[in-house]
Amino acid sequence: MVWLDSSRTESGNRGVRRPSLHERRWGAEEHDFAAAWRSQPKWVVSRTLKSVGPNATLVEDDIEAVIRGLKAQLVGEIEVAGPDLAGSLTDLGLIDEYRLYLHPVVLGRGKPFFTGPRPPLRLVASDLIGEDVIRLTYVPA
Repeated sequence: MVWLDSSRTESGNRGVRRPSLHERRWGAEEHDFAAAWRSQPKWVVSRTLKSVGPNATLVEDDIEAVIRGLKAQLVGEIEVAGPDLAGSLTDLGLIDEYRLYLHPVVLGRGKPFFTGPRPPLRLVASDLIGEDVIRLTYVPA
């Protein structure tokens, strides 16, 4: 599974994790993904949290300096979760690649990934993952 392989090789994750309703229906592959994800270091960006769980570091101030430091220090990919954080990092010029996954699931509502004007992007790859997910990979133009 591509997501599981990706999670095992990531240098870390940045973002705020919100529990998902679908986690209650997870099968073996999803639990393997969760185990791989939990084993990776995480940097949680938040203005309201006072502490974070195991294998995580809370980032409250100077997000730009922290992220620039992580990019210089870590080898491999760093995943960013959440449109607000991704938008802030886009504005700071800190996103090297966007991977958007199209999966036909009806959620009812959600937050757009690009909340402001979409940055100029260039499509560099599209991949079918499994039977019903398409990954679109973009880089800043």
